[in-house]
Amino acid sequence: MGKVMAGMTMSLDGFINDRNGSARKLSPDFEELLEAPSFKEMTKNTGAVIMGRGVYEMADPFLWANDDYEFQVPIFVLTHTPPEKYPKGNDKLSFTFVTNGVESAISQAKKAAGDKIVQVIGGASTIQQCLNSGLCDELQIDIMPVLLGNGLSLFQNIDTDKLKLERTNLEETTPIRTSIIFRVTKTSPGE
Repeated sequence: MGKVMAGMTMSLDGFINDRNGSARKLSPDFEELLEAPSFKEMTKNTGAVIMGRGVYEMADPFLWANDDYEFQVPIFVLTHTPPEKYPKGNDKLSFTFVTNGVESAISQAKKAAGDKIVQVIGGASTIQQCLNSGLCDELQIDIMPVLLGNGLSLFQNIDTDKLKLERTNLEETTPIRTSIIFRVTKTSPGE
């Protein structure tokens, strides 16, 4: 089976949204990012996506969940309560709402992805759960050269005693975005 890779964009001072909950300042290069060779390669190698309910609802899913969405794969939404209505999807993109935890979401996504990557695209709580469960193989952090001063930190609820990160790649993805990929491993006792 393929690996589980979590990814998030953050400000230079470590926040994934501002004090009002907006991530708008972190994506001024979104159109450029979609055209970046590394992003296209990543979407091509992705076999399933996991996202939290907040990311699913960040924009109207009936507008973005169409043939133009970059991830044309099964999408697993981690939630406490599935929505009554959701987009139908197409022959590639489908939705499964997982209510019994991150381990179940990862297991289902890995089966759907086969040998391809399971991409965890957020939000913060979903990525934190993946990291804390020990089920995340790689972490990609995209750094934007902005300072938010306050907001939500991706790493605030991470059990840092159990994780070890090893940088495996560093890339200028767009003229203003730097991507860092880390291998995620569990630490041994005494490390």
